[in-house]
Amino acid sequence: MNGIQQVKHALLPTLLLLTISAAVQAQQPEIKYAVEAQAIGTTNNVVPFWMRSNQFGSVPLSGISGSFLGKAEKDYSTDSLGKKRLFDWGFGLEARANAGKGSSIQLISAYAKGRMGIFQLKAGRSKDVMGLNGDTVLSTGNFSVSGNAPGIPKLELSIPNYYSIPIFGGLFSVKGNFVHGWLGRTKILDSIIAGPTIKYYINDTKPVSYFHQKSLYVRLGKADWRLKMYGGFNHQVFWGNEQAAYGSNFKLSPAETFLYVVTGKSYGTKGVPTSKIGNQLGSIDIGAEYDFNDLKVMLYRQTFYDVGALSKLANIKDGLTGVTLENKRFDPKSSGFAWKKLLLEYFYSKDQAGYPWSTFTKSGDEDYYNNFYYVEGWSYQGMGMGNPLITPRHDARAGQAVKKSDYFINNRVVALHAGLTGRLYNWDFMTKITYSNNYGTFGTSIYGNSTGNIKSPVNNEIFQKVNQFSYYLEGTKPLKNGYSAGFASALDQGKLLNNSFGLMLKLKKDFQ
Repeated sequence: MNGIQQVKHALLPTLLLLTISAAVQAQQPEIKYAVEAQAIGTTNNVVPFWMRSNQFGSVPLSGISGSFLGKAEKDYSTDSLGKKRLFDWGFGLEARANAGKGSSIQLISAYAKGRMGIFQLKAGRSKDVMGLNGDTVLSTGNFSVSGNAPGIPKLELSIPNYYSIPIFGGLFSVKGNFVHGWLGRTKILDSIIAGPTIKYYINDTKPVSYFHQKSLYVRLGKADWRLKMYGGFNHQVFWGNEQAAYGSNFKLSPAETFLYVVTGKSYGTKGVPTSKIGNQLGSIDIGAEYDFNDLKVMLYRQTFYDVGALSKLANIKDGLTGVTLENKRFDPKSSGFAWKKLLLEYFYSKDQAGYPWSTFTKSGDEDYYNNFYYVEGWSYQGMGMGNPLITPRHDARAGQAVKKSDYFINNRVVALHAGLTGRLYNWDFMTKITYSNNYGTFGTSIYGNSTGNIKSPVNNEIFQKVNQFSYYLEGTKPLKNGYSAGFASALDQGKLLNNSFGLMLKLKKDFQ
């Protein structure tokens, strides 16, 4: 899909809510604008990991380059008492232009949204993540959707903020969403019917693939309680083109197929192996928050599922575990040192129920983000949708062991990560540091992939454990008249990624 087609594809669902917005506008909207110029330099012809990861596709070019970003946004309004209107609307538009050895234009967001009470309807491409997390900016990234790739154009109905259920005195609060999105034409297994060759590229005559997402999260604890508990789940699916791949053997209508996707029900018949439809994954999340007088602490855990091992707790060791500490006495005007939020995370995806001694499951090892049907797995426009510590082939250093069918060649990861925000001598700063051990995939291990009792032959290449260190530091200094200046630096050292260093200088203007 070329750049013009991507822009058109992202904007189509937005037209609906742009029409609605005119009907609900009750006063002159407060629209915020921002423009930013960047000068970037990177070594080894590589953009460092934390300079390109979890940026919603807003990535600079490697080498010496310049970038220009433009943004316009209207959020929901509040009255003088801080109360929100029953009906309201908003929109966002953000784009990036890069120039260097090459050039590119990236549409980061283009959406419209409308609110009626606790419900929100949003259409277009937006900067969204999915999962329970202490801080999405400082984190390594949610397992399901981290904000690493551009947002998928979608239509979303949601309760975006926790709503206190009136019964039980507001003890329970809920939020959630339901999404239908458009992936465009994707690289899929062209036909699973046995033949002399296997084709892996969809042709232009076949229909687009779709994206389904839903979530439900519950908070236990009244508004004035110091302790609050969280729990919930999210579910994502890439689907579509089943009729094209399976031919007349696939008997479900489009409506029936969608129902199977939403419910996660398995389907199989003659010529169609029994399986859930499409590429399905998500996480089950729990968390707890305690509000001290000077400090707010949150603990959270995301437990992963991809092909079915979690139903037997076979991969229960895998997960993202974190804690955030928020300084409630942080002074944003401090002239010395003041810390705002500290995040610590432990990411573990090495188990996958893939060892010979793991609990038996019919689905075998999880092989996170890889998928036999969708050739590029859990990715969109070439970028991983989930946690960026799981490495696609094109981001890894040349010479790593690979299995031919794998798009993500490193999904068995053990990582320690820390992030910190604060203020130092009138500069706002944010820093992240990550150290990981990387073990490839089970397909490139001495055990090989498994599906039930079926063991795949051991790959010709065996992935040897490699370590990786990545660092990021960003600083911003407010100036007069809405201007701010800043910098960002990033460093990669290790054997998984190419060693590189990057430096970015920024000048930004905010205005209304």
